[in-house]
Amino acid sequence: MKNDTTPTSARKKDISSGTDILIAFGGHEFEYDVYTLVMAFYPGKKISCVYPQEEEIPEGPGLCLSVTFHEDTVTAELSGPEMTEKKTAEAAVPLEAPREERKNILKRLVYGLLSAHTGRVLPWGDLTGIRPSKIPMKLLDSGWRNPDIAEYMRKTYLVSAKKTALAIAIANREKALLSELDTENGYALYIGIPFCPSICLYCSFGSHPYERFKAYVQPYLDALYKELDYIANRCRDRKLSAVYIGGGTPTTLSAEELAGLLSYLRGRFDFGNVREFTVEAGRPDTITEEKLSVMKANGVSRISVNPQTMNDRTLEIIGRNHTVEDIIRAFHMARDAGFDNINTDLIVGLPGEGIEEVAHTLEQIKALAPDSLTVHSLALKRATRLHLFKEEYVPVSFENSEEIMDMTGRAAAQLGLEPYYMYRQKNMAGNLENVGYARTGCFGVYNILIMEEKMDIIAAGSGASSKFLYPDGRIERVENVKDIGNYITRIDEMIERKEKQFLCS
Repeated sequence: MKNDTTPTSARKKDISSGTDILIAFGGHEFEYDVYTLVMAFYPGKKISCVYPQEEEIPEGPGLCLSVTFHEDTVTAELSGPEMTEKKTAEAAVPLEAPREERKNILKRLVYGLLSAHTGRVLPWGDLTGIRPSKIPMKLLDSGWRNPDIAEYMRKTYLVSAKKTALAIAIANREKALLSELDTENGYALYIGIPFCPSICLYCSFGSHPYERFKAYVQPYLDALYKELDYIANRCRDRKLSAVYIGGGTPTTLSAEELAGLLSYLRGRFDFGNVREFTVEAGRPDTITEEKLSVMKANGVSRISVNPQTMNDRTLEIIGRNHTVEDIIRAFHMARDAGFDNINTDLIVGLPGEGIEEVAHTLEQIKALAPDSLTVHSLALKRATRLHLFKEEYVPVSFENSEEIMDMTGRAAAQLGLEPYYMYRQKNMAGNLENVGYARTGCFGVYNILIMEEKMDIIAAGSGASSKFLYPDGRIERVENVKDIGNYITRIDEMIERKEKQFLCS
């Protein structure tokens, strides 16, 4: 059975141009799982895959991992010019075993070989490409007890005791909150506003500088209203549980444009069952008293003021056109406007930031005392300028570690905030995680819904992705085009894509 998510970059055989690690894979099953596991041990290295049964294995100067399948066993072999002898490991993989079990056996085998060679133990063990809390959530739904779940995660995926405890604690909080929602007849609404005052160096979202694309704003909003009209009519007999306006930075819109959007939503959708109405204010250089007043008047219950860092030098490097002082001013302005559920986002692993810089940021955040704190481990996606031009940043580090993440967790605890949602990404600094912390009563409902996939999420706007859930566990995604010009001109097509899915559900 082929794995259809194998990355194109792994398929290309440009071995001569500096491959650091070669994976010789004896088949087309589970190769992506092995590829991402090798990437976790060797972040930033160039990794290429070849298939001995189809092509000759090229010689290269780097490390070579060979995976060979036999009738009911698999062998992994590690070799390289710096090694005095090859390292080999073998495991039984019964052909009649379920696919998931065979995959886990293979990943534990490769993990053990790489861990022994590097001397490294990954905090999340061999887990790759998965939201860790989904595992305990599924087991909780099946009636498992917490101690049994912990033992399963440690034995099956080699997850550390600390990360196991984190995943289980989050799953229990998520389960409690989800039990209060109508997951069968409810839905969440996401609205994308793809404009920002400037594009941050690490950004991989479909954002557009507001001033350069100002002529598109009203046509975009007109198209958005048309899509929202369709959603409001289609979902009129369902309960709206959460509304999240993201982007981009929604508060890049003028106060008048923002007022128009929010008052339109209040007029077209029934907010009687809405548990949370979030606007991702985000950039402090877009927050004004007038916009805060507009949001408050229209019932917005949760906003974000996102520093990412409280170090001015880093803000300059990553292209944020504001200072730490602006962040503090915007946060206090939001408090004065009456907002009692303010989130702050931080990114650890930013260029040049190590323990001292993160510690400084956390001290400043503790002084602000936000109601929730979301800590992101920087993920260098291919679309970001930070990745494309990373050679320019060789003198500065991209550092993250379990010590730094532990430090952010302690700071959150000192603020009285508990972990309530978590996810991971590829190419993440330190192979760690993103964690959301909040005080009781301020857990982000939409964040839990997007992670745990327990309710339909209907999304409007360019680049927005809807998720339709089915009783058999299947999830169908419906994507909108990212380019705002195409979104405007093809809005009827975007609506038709949703209608086809609604007719199938």
